[in-house]
Amino acid sequence: MSLSVAVAGASGYAGGEVLRLLADHPDVEITTVTAHANAGQPLTAVQPHLRSLGHLTLVDTTEKNLAGHDVVFVALPHGLSGQLTAQLAEDTLVIDCGADHRLTSEADWAAFYGGEYFGAWDYGMPELVLADGSTQRGKLVGAKKIAVPGCNVTAITLGLAPGIRAGVIDADDLVSVLTVGTSGAGKALKTHLLASEIHGSASPYAVGGTHRHTPEIIQNLTAAGGTGVTVSFTPVLAPMSRGILATSTAKLAAGVSEAAVREAWESAYADEPFVHLLPAGQFPKTADVLGANTALVGLAVDQNAGRVVVVSAIDNLVKGTAGAAVQSMNVALGLTETAGLSTNGVAP
Repeated sequence: MSLSVAVAGASGYAGGEVLRLLADHPDVEITTVTAHANAGQPLTAVQPHLRSLGHLTLVDTTEKNLAGHDVVFVALPHGLSGQLTAQLAEDTLVIDCGADHRLTSEADWAAFYGGEYFGAWDYGMPELVLADGSTQRGKLVGAKKIAVPGCNVTAITLGLAPGIRAGVIDADDLVSVLTVGTSGAGKALKTHLLASEIHGSASPYAVGGTHRHTPEIIQNLTAAGGTGVTVSFTPVLAPMSRGILATSTAKLAAGVSEAAVREAWESAYADEPFVHLLPAGQFPKTADVLGANTALVGLAVDQNAGRVVVVSAIDNLVKGTAGAAVQSMNVALGLTETAGLSTNGVAP
């Protein structure tokens, strides 16, 4: 029997991507899609690429319209999702693609987001390696409330966590520069995202430790075994719709060989269906993961600088958001973890 699914915020990029993945999922039936300003319109009026879901009409995002489903995905701006999820039944699997339930520290929430703190949920990154040698996957089994990670967080965490867990890199001087596609900023009209502003240009934002994903990265890498974790990361908006390419560096731990460095990542991801370490000397491109729930990781040791360099690529809307949401649902409900998800990207 199919699981009934509702998607709140179905008119946005994240909500649309959740729907695209669920449309081919063998175990679910999408019964309700909600929106705010677009309520009353056919889904295909705002998501014209979702032709197989042309029978659905957007309804208002209310507790009543979301009630009675087996699974509810919430793809709303921070602050709004927390208000809505507080009204949903305890026995419903709710998966929040926003930020409202990611942070375990109320102080971090106040410093980087502000407003009401809604509490932390089970964290939806199955591949996150933890200090005790397990992965976050085990904490998702049977979960009823899941917080999907931030997209920049996913790229950096999957890149650095194995090295921290294995002790081959130090955690107190982490630096990452990310090339980020414009869909990460959402679907709302913003002047700096107009084609005439973006085309042929790259522009940094949230420079100097101000990005809201900073405490979440520290939270993850501390869970991986890091002590005194500090991270300086700078996202750079690039003229592409999708994708994140994160180039992260960390100090090589004293006395650690290049072979030991590579072994740390190989052992962490050897059995992972969606996170793949590339052969030595190879590094990913964002085009390699377009449309896929795949994270590709390339690894090098800069002996002159005494640093490890990790290049990780994800599709911010799939592995960075919707794919993580569907994958976490699969784990929580005991379904095949890869159901509805592809490791194959789209090229050219």
